Amino acid sequence: MNQYCFSLNIPYQHFLAYYSGVASHVVVTTDNGVKIQLPASRFRPFLSYIGLKGRFRLTTDQNNKFIKLESL
Repeated sequence: MNQYCFSLNIPYQHFLAYYSGVASHVVVTTDNGVKIQLPASRFRPFLSYIGLKGRFRLTTDQNNKFIKLESL
């Protein structure tokens, strides 16, 4: 398994583009400088009235297939 940690700060109004279909992916840069593209839908459980803000950990299998995304 691989784990990637990163921070996000996307205001709610900005994230609405993902809901309207204008954008479908979020590109993040991990603490180690690795860029990862994730479907925006993976972040919906973490969206609040202020948007997406905080630290997250992505866990993937050895083939980089999504296992889970969690808020830290």
